[in-house]
Amino acid sequence: MARARSREDAYRHGHIAELLAALLLLAKGYRLLARRHKTPLGEIDLIAKRGRLVAFVEVKARPSRREALESVGHRSERRIVDAADLWLAAHPDAAGLDIRYDLILVTPWQLPEHLPDAFRPGWDKVT
Repeated sequence: MARARSREDAYRHGHIAELLAALLLLAKGYRLLARRHKTPLGEIDLIAKRGRLVAFVEVKARPSRREALESVGHRSERRIVDAADLWLAAHPDAAGLDIRYDLILVTPWQLPEHLPDAFRPGWDKVT
């Protein structure tokens, strides 16, 4: 029972983090196109548009900024890019728009932190 409760808490915590991230993007002038967009290749937490830019946003809620950053590895990036490719293929009206992959970090007692252009397909992180 404790495990089910923990999973339930994590799910609820994830929803709250995504809500905070969405509010941050709205305050910055973005329009939300999708939330928790599911594809056969994975889920995109938020898809937002501002002007000619479409941002595919991964939201990470962790106890610290470092833990949030470390939780997005190459596998996560690949999943987001692959899922974004499927979204783009299904939305031909987005052809020609600028595409960006962002992170929003949600940590306790801090405002959510938006990291625009956090990664790009084919980039290797410098450690």
